[in-house]
Amino acid sequence: MAAVTAAPPRSSKTESYVDNKRKQDIRLANINAARAVADAVRTSLGPKGMDKMISTANGEVIITNDGATILNKMEVLQPAAKMLVDLSKSQDAAAGDGTTTVVVIAGALLRQCLSLLTHGIHPTVISDSLHKASIKAVDVLTAMAVPLELSDRESLIKSASTSLNSKVVSQYSTLLAPLAVDAVLSVVDPVKPDMVDLRDIKIVKKLGGTVDDTELVKGLVFDKKASHAAGGPTRMENAKIAVIQFQISPPKTDIEQSIVVSDYTQMDRILKEERNYILGMIKKIKATGCNVLLIQKSILRDAVTDLSLHYLAKAKIMVIKDVERDEIEFITKTLNCLPIANIEHFRAEKLGHADLVEEASLGDGKIVKITGIKDMGRTTTVLVRGSNQLVIDEAERSLHDALCVVRCLVNKRFLIAGGGAPEIELSRQLGAWSKVLHGMEGFCVRSFAEALEVIPYTLAENAGLNPIAIVTELRNRHAQGEINAGINVRKGQITNILEENVVQPLLVSTSAITLATECVRMILKIDDIVNVR
Repeated sequence: MAAVTAAPPRSSKTESYVDNKRKQDIRLANINAARAVADAVRTSLGPKGMDKMISTANGEVIITNDGATILNKMEVLQPAAKMLVDLSKSQDAAAGDGTTTVVVIAGALLRQCLSLLTHGIHPTVISDSLHKASIKAVDVLTAMAVPLELSDRESLIKSASTSLNSKVVSQYSTLLAPLAVDAVLSVVDPVKPDMVDLRDIKIVKKLGGTVDDTELVKGLVFDKKASHAAGGPTRMENAKIAVIQFQISPPKTDIEQSIVVSDYTQMDRILKEERNYILGMIKKIKATGCNVLLIQKSILRDAVTDLSLHYLAKAKIMVIKDVERDEIEFITKTLNCLPIANIEHFRAEKLGHADLVEEASLGDGKIVKITGIKDMGRTTTVLVRGSNQLVIDEAERSLHDALCVVRCLVNKRFLIAGGGAPEIELSRQLGAWSKVLHGMEGFCVRSFAEALEVIPYTLAENAGLNPIAIVTELRNRHAQGEINAGINVRKGQITNILEENVVQPLLVSTSAITLATECVRMILKIDDIVNVR
C-alpha cells in the first residue's frame, strides 16, 4: 500500500506578510496635503484675520479674506487637497459664509485622525465615530439656538454685520449690513417665504467714489450710457420700455456672398430699400407708444446701425444698446414685460412701464437708471462704488457673504452666538458624551471634541491674544454654565457674546460641521491613489 504523501503545510492567513506600509504612507500624504491647505487659510479666520493677496498667472491681483475665493484661486495639485477646495465651495453654496471656518475645522479633524491612526485605530472605526459625533453636534447646536422672526430687522442686521466684520470693508458694516438685509427682504416671495434666489439681486460695480456711496436702487441700473448718436433723448419720463432681441439694421444674407452692383440706379435702390426697411420697423415700434428701447447684443450683424439710430432719435426714442444676453431674464422680470424676438410681435401689452429713465454721470462714466417701475417684479439692484477695482471686488464678495447670511436666516430662522462660543460648548458636551460611550468610539469622539477647539484657539491667536490662556478660561466659563461666553476680540477678553451682538445663523455652523466631517471621512477612507495614464 502506497504511503499517502502529506501535502506541504499551507501558511495560514495570519502568517502571510501583508504590505501595509504603502497604505499608511498614502494616508499620511493625503492628510498632510489637506492640512497644509487648511493652514494656508487659517490666518484669515475671524475679525482680526489677515487678508491674502493672490497674484494670478495673467498678472491679475486679488485681495481677499473669503476662504472660498482664496482656495479657488490656489493651484492645488494634490487630489486630497483639492477636496478641501471643493469643501469650501460647497459651504459657499450651502451657507455662503463660514468658508474659512469649514476648512480650518477639517484641518483640525485631520490632525486628530492622524494621531488616532498612529495609535493603531482602524480608519473605519474613526470614520463611523466621526459620523455619530457630527449628528450629535448638530443636535447640540440646535438646542443652543435662539429662534428669530423675519420682522426682527435688528437681529438680521446684527448677523449681517458679524459676517462683514472679518472683511476688508468692515468699517462700512453699518451701511452694508442694513443694505443687505433690505435687499434680501425685498426679493422674498410671499408665496414661497423660505426661498430666496440671490440671482434676483443684481450687483453693479462702478469705479469712483468710496464704499460709502454704495446704494440700493429700487429699479434697474445699467453700467452703460444711452446712445447719443444723432442727438437722441437721454431722459424719458412716463417711459414705455421694450426689450428687443432682434436687430434694427438692414438684413444680411445667411451665407457669405457678395452682390455685384453694376450701375448707380441699382445702388440707389439698395440704399432706398434699406431706409424704407428701417423706417418701416421704427414706425411699427412708434405705433405702440414705445419710447425706450433696450437692445440685446447681436452676434451675426450690428444690432443697430448709424442710420437706424438717426431715425430712432428723430422718433424721440431713447436707445440703450448692447444689453447682455444673460441679463435679459433679470430685466424682463424687473420691468414685468416680455422680451420681443421679432418685429411682427411688437405689441403694446409686451412693454414695461416706468416713471423715469435717465442717464446720470457717475465717477468717470455714465449709467442709466430706471426708477418708478409699475408692477415691478421682486428684484433689486445694488450699486457698489469704490476707489479702486480691488476694493470694489472685495466689497462685492463681502456683500455676497452678507446676503447669504440673511438668506440662511430666511431659510432656517435660528440664530446662535459667534466668537467661538458654540464650538467650545460643543467641545464640552461631546467630551461629556464620550465618557458614556464604550470602547474605541469614546476615544474617537473625545478627539473630535478636542479638534473643535481650533476655532476659538485660532480666533485668539489671530487677534494677538494668548490662545492657551483664553481657551482655558473659555472652557472654565462654559463649565460654569455660561453657554454664550465667547472671545470678544475688540476688548481682548471673554464676555457674553450675544450681548455684544456677535451672532451668526444656525445654518452656517451646522453645515460647516457636517460638511467638514464628511470631507474628513472621505479622506480617511482612501488607502491608495492610482494614476491612470
